[in-house]
Amino acid sequence: MAQEDRKAMTLAKLRQHIRILITLGATKAPMISCYLNLEPTTPESSGGSGRIIFAKRAALLRKSASGESKKHVEEALLRIEDFMAGALEAETKGVAIFARGGAQPFFLPLQFQVPMPSWIVADVVPNIYHLVELKDTYHHFVLVLLTEKSVRILEINLGALTREVWAERPELRDHLRSGWAKAHHQHHRAQQTECFVAEEIKALDLLMATGGHTHLILAGNPAMTERMKQALPTHLADKLVDTVHASARDSMRDIVTATHSLFVEHEEAESQARVCQLEREINRHGLAVAGTESSLRSLRGGLADVLIMAKDYQPDSAWLCAHCGRITARPRKPSDCPDFLCNELREVDLKGELVWLAERNRVEIEIVAHSDVLMELGGVGCLLRYPLREDLYRNAD
Repeated sequence: MAQEDRKAMTLAKLRQHIRILITLGATKAPMISCYLNLEPTTPESSGGSGRIIFAKRAALLRKSASGESKKHVEEALLRIEDFMAGALEAETKGVAIFARGGAQPFFLPLQFQVPMPSWIVADVVPNIYHLVELKDTYHHFVLVLLTEKSVRILEINLGALTREVWAERPELRDHLRSGWAKAHHQHHRAQQTECFVAEEIKALDLLMATGGHTHLILAGNPAMTERMKQALPTHLADKLVDTVHASARDSMRDIVTATHSLFVEHEEAESQARVCQLEREINRHGLAVAGTESSLRSLRGGLADVLIMAKDYQPDSAWLCAHCGRITARPRKPSDCPDFLCNELREVDLKGELVWLAERNRVEIEIVAHSDVLMELGGVGCLLRYPLREDLYRNAD
């Protein structure tokens, strides 16, 4: 049984949790996937809307369950309710809780300093879509905070400060040393600053390389951020998202929030670039497919390299064959499985299934907030490692 991780949530930890969830086998007991937005709706409330939605959905799940499943649902909901009553951290704005009762109980509560959508569902397996969306939208970046008298190198994971890697205060004295000429002092300060910037860049380079970071933001005094920007070697300059003005009077929370918003905008621009790449490949009959059926086939066949999905993508119902595992996307339940003559079909969440397949096969996932082009292509598509066979190829559904 998984246990709650009370330490700061990092991208690496989130990836580990997702791997655990996608490898869980189905049991007779339903798995409840509970996502809640705990941002206060008023200054006096504490995540009121999310809690209200959970209370209503929990009551409905209790009513709809029957037989042995009713006991299992009750066990899972009680675990969630106990957790919500006393284990939340002060900075938490969103939670994702996965709970199952029965003979193989499971409980995994995850807390985040960014909001989650309020959404609760019971199914045979966990629904990881919103965790993947969180991972794609926020993931992690390095923030270098510079002032005239200090520098701090910080690691930001999933919208929260998780680690301070470097904190130094060079002694750039404002008074003249006894017996020094003004010009001599200024030359000394310039040399000292250059040496210190070089040290900062060495520490930054090591962090970026060992931590797998691909994005960098500079914040602080404009003169210092510009000095650092100009001194960055090419391989670090290529990872620079932007610079942000910040003063010593700004709180760390405000600085992280400002840089985080900038990072989300940059991430959406990268998502739009992926859509352009998908469109180019589609237009030239290249390594790409679009639409639900073609994306599903490429993921199941191990051909997909990147899954690109619109946030507004809402596919038709899909049906899973209990014998062969084939998924058929149809608005209505088929009479039987096309590959296996049986009628043991159950409805599945196709959006969650596509994401689950991509995670299982370690396919990169790009969630796009807004794209008319992608929606015209069916809301989902894949960049491919290898071409589909011509007899299976479809550019769109």
